[in-house]
Amino acid sequence: MACSNIRYGAGVTREVGMDFKNLGSKRVCVMTDPTIAKLPAMKTSVDALTNAGVSFDVFDQVRVEPTDSSFEKAIAFAKSQDFDAYLAVGGGSVMDTCKAANLFASKPDAQLLDYVNAPIGKGLPVTHELKPLIAVPTTAGTGSETTGTAVFDYEPMKAKTGISNRAIRPLLGIVDPLHTLTMPNRVTAYSGFDVLCHALESFTALPYTDRSPRPSDPKLRPAYQGSNPISDVWSKHALHIMNKYFRRSVNNADDFEARSNMHLASVFAGIGFGNAGVHLCHGMSYPISGNIKTYVSAGYDQNQPLVPHGLSVVLTAPAVFQFTYSMCPERHLEAAQLLGADISGVKREDSGKVLSDTILEYMRDLDVDNGLAAIGYSSSDIPGLVQGTLPQERVTKLSPRQHAAEDLAKIFEDSLTIY
Repeated sequence: MACSNIRYGAGVTREVGMDFKNLGSKRVCVMTDPTIAKLPAMKTSVDALTNAGVSFDVFDQVRVEPTDSSFEKAIAFAKSQDFDAYLAVGGGSVMDTCKAANLFASKPDAQLLDYVNAPIGKGLPVTHELKPLIAVPTTAGTGSETTGTAVFDYEPMKAKTGISNRAIRPLLGIVDPLHTLTMPNRVTAYSGFDVLCHALESFTALPYTDRSPRPSDPKLRPAYQGSNPISDVWSKHALHIMNKYFRRSVNNADDFEARSNMHLASVFAGIGFGNAGVHLCHGMSYPISGNIKTYVSAGYDQNQPLVPHGLSVVLTAPAVFQFTYSMCPERHLEAAQLLGADISGVKREDSGKVLSDTILEYMRDLDVDNGLAAIGYSSSDIPGLVQGTLPQERVTKLSPRQHAAEDLAKIFEDSLTIY
């Protein structure tokens, strides 16, 4: 079990300057995106550094849903100065970009694909020392403040991939629920669906005892181990919180209780999936994001087509859990119950449908688009989406049920229209 240190509470961002001062940091690289740069989270962070007398410089051009080229720009900035610490202020895109910048600036001769997960990259172990990184998450979604994962769109393949290694996780995650009050409605919804899928996928992943072969050296053990007793605790508690607060957090931007609890659910699910892993929903989302044509979601300040990560993940979730249920029906039923379903009298063979219907109820209540067709895909796109999923072995191999290309095609087909 690996996890960043976490500090939680309203206003704790004000302490970040003292944290860097206590670390002895002389020059901090601050990373954010153009939207967060204008919000209170960034002002509070910068003021804290200034008040503590800590020198810093800001890179505020992180791309929402980063790409290999946007990673490279951030890495170049990190290499341009003698930074001895990093601060990420933003959502998952910012935190993942900052992790990558720290990783590659700390080993300037490394190439981007050296640490990217195989088979897309070389998947080399991280053996060099990185600088301290503190993350201030501003969305209740990715849980990136807890994990050693950095995901990006690899443009040559038109699919997401990533770097997964415990060495890149933040030293500290400062979880300040005040920052969630500035999240637009759609950002709140799609970030929340990312939490939902993190928790569901980690809870239903291939059990850690079934993974093989055993690594020959602990340093070669992947970050994602499969479902396990410790991750289960965090993932189940995240689902319990979502049942009570997810809808409220989306429907009322001023509901501080709901948004605070969803921020915690994001952390808890992050600890769960950061060690157990995710599987098909995430693996299949990567080509959905990478091949988008014209879709732009409301609430995202983007000049190019973009499908938010949480949306790309949840669109296949109802079909995915109909496919996986037979390998662990009890877990599928328990997950549905945690999300509010009445499972009294439900048969094991109906567990997939019950969980699928429960997810669909959340999606319908929170105005999620009606399947892949609604964001621009058709049956003719499915072969390409399947081909984009097949290399995602970092996550797809954690599916509790083995699958072939035709299985993936059927899931994509069933996800074209979901209501």
